[in-house]
Amino acid sequence: MNIQEILSKCDHTLLSVTATWEDIKAIIDDGIKYHTASVCIPPCYVEQAKAYAAGRVAICTVIGFPNGYNTGLIKKAEAAAAVSQGADEIDMVINIGDMKAHKYDAVREEIKLVKSGCCGKLLKVIVETCLLDDEEKRVATHLVAEAGAEFIKTSTGFSKAGATIHDVDIFKEEIDKHHLNIKIKAAGGISSLEDAEQFLAHGADRLGTSRIVKIVKEEGLS
Repeated sequence: MNIQEILSKCDHTLLSVTATWEDIKAIIDDGIKYHTASVCIPPCYVEQAKAYAAGRVAICTVIGFPNGYNTGLIKKAEAAAAVSQGADEIDMVINIGDMKAHKYDAVREEIKLVKSGCCGKLLKVIVETCLLDDEEKRVATHLVAEAGAEFIKTSTGFSKAGATIHDVDIFKEEIDKHHLNIKIKAAGGISSLEDAEQFLAHGADRLGTSRIVKIVKEEGLS
């Protein structure tokens, strides 16, 4: 897989709490230059980012982030506000407590609720795999598909671990076995081109990462 193919699958990400508008502009400039799938930024910068990017790169933002314990109505309102300000893609965090308590109907309905606030924009659902057992990961794959989201995403990158190949393999197995109409985003800890290639080879369609563009720039690979 060539460098541009990898970059085209990356959501170039900056979600640091200390990120300034100058930092966000730099991320957008890199996303445009290196033709990433999107730039993933905090919600407070979406409106400025949309105007600055002027259609040259998709704007992604996060909802209920990073803990997922906002109410569903608040998450829906966050998503609707982000879309109204120009977000092209929404990455939401599920209620992990409900998932751990096996309140699966509640998890599914919350995702549906947030999807209704996305006004047709792409929804990726973060299930925080490092906090789930394998059976919960399998169930989560079905819940995301049943709720009408487009992607299941491994991680926020703010919990105790990020994406693993094992997690992606579980998602991919369930999707293929049951013909589920969702894709996979791996995020958190993807720090090398080898990591990126491996996740993509195992079935990830998107990568959430801050490192791949930096590596390409540092090594002059583009």
